[in-house]
Amino acid sequence: MSSDSIRSVQKIGLWTTVSFVIANMIGTGVFTSLGYQLNVTENVITILLLWILGGVIALGGALVYGELGAVMPRSGGEYHYLSVIYRPWVGFLSGWVSLTVGFAAPVALAAMALGSYTSRIFPSLSPQNIALSVLLVITLIHALDVKLGARFQVVFTSFKVILILVFISCGFLLTENFQSFSSSFQSFRLKELYQPGFYISLIYVTYAFSGWNASAYIASEIENPQRTLPLSLLISTVIVTLLYFLLNLTFLLTTPAIELKGQLEVGYIAAAKIFGSAGGRIMAMLISILLISTISSMVFVGPRVTQVMGEDYKILGFLAERSKRGTPVYAILLQFSISFFMILTSTFESVLTYAGFTLNLFTFLAVLGVFVHRIKFKTAERPYRTWGYPFVPLIYLAVILLTLIYLIFSRPFESLMGFITLFSGIIIYFLNFWYERKKETTV
Repeated sequence: MSSDSIRSVQKIGLWTTVSFVIANMIGTGVFTSLGYQLNVTENVITILLLWILGGVIALGGALVYGELGAVMPRSGGEYHYLSVIYRPWVGFLSGWVSLTVGFAAPVALAAMALGSYTSRIFPSLSPQNIALSVLLVITLIHALDVKLGARFQVVFTSFKVILILVFISCGFLLTENFQSFSSSFQSFRLKELYQPGFYISLIYVTYAFSGWNASAYIASEIENPQRTLPLSLLISTVIVTLLYFLLNLTFLLTTPAIELKGQLEVGYIAAAKIFGSAGGRIMAMLISILLISTISSMVFVGPRVTQVMGEDYKILGFLAERSKRGTPVYAILLQFSISFFMILTSTFESVLTYAGFTLNLFTFLAVLGVFVHRIKFKTAERPYRTWGYPFVPLIYLAVILLTLIYLIFSRPFESLMGFITLFSGIIIYFLNFWYERKKETTV
């Protein structure tokens, strides 16, 4: 079967695309980061404001990516955008980060969280072995067939959204004594929004929202991407923002903050308060199944970025190869290997901070790129234009810049690891340059 026939038959529509974006967004972050936020601030109002701000930031980014994706409808996301807007080496670094951090790290984190939740129910099982086994099975599914992976994704994403809605509803209907927010209202001061802890917590929130740009990575596999891509970004981001706010409100209303503080399995702890110990274990199992959707989505989307890099750089050319069923099998296996290694060697919180810093750096450059693109390509046809331009992208840039600055000073090790990742990408880029020159001289 030719690559053209594969591409023509296996395009995905709006709601499948929306399911991938939602699955990318909802997962590890929202079911784990609240405990870390409570380590920084115990004021409930501040925490709820963080989740609202996270949604606003993601929506602002989605509005900009809608324009970039409509005017440059090729798979690859930031890798493609930054290559066109700035220089190919900037795009390469973005693709390198997506390869090493952007998808492999969140896949590892989701698998680790799934293992931790599952081991609460079955203490005899090793969290690490659970994580590695689930990663292997999902990778095999997506390596076999594009359509099989898409159907798998829609089913699990639907289950994810239904489960969250049931959890929220039961939290409000079954809880007899809600936690009081009166002390938080009395102690809240606007100056909390200027404290370093606020921006450290915002890193956890923006990580939870990461994935709002997922459909930009698979634009070439979407039907009518000029229309579908921006629409999928907007629909998904609005839905997830509402779900996140209500879910965290449910956690905080049903469970004392002191019991959630510093805990990874906040969903399990809150579920035990709502449903009792037995019901909590069942809900924890369902949350574990829910995380399968997150892993699945990123296992599908991530290798598409790697594949596009393989098409453009000869030293990575093997990553562009597809199987007879249309899957970028080598790219999938490479991402699997990196995620597998992270599960074996890394701690959850350090990977979370490292990934949040590095990913925000490149979404910052991409959103800044909408200004540069309009200047460099004034005559380009723009099927969709960023709503609220230039204020929406400027607000996004200001908040993300503050977050990055605070993180560099407060989490220097994780920030340094992010810069080391960038440096390694520069080395690979110039090795490719040398490799291509060598091939030209030998021909």
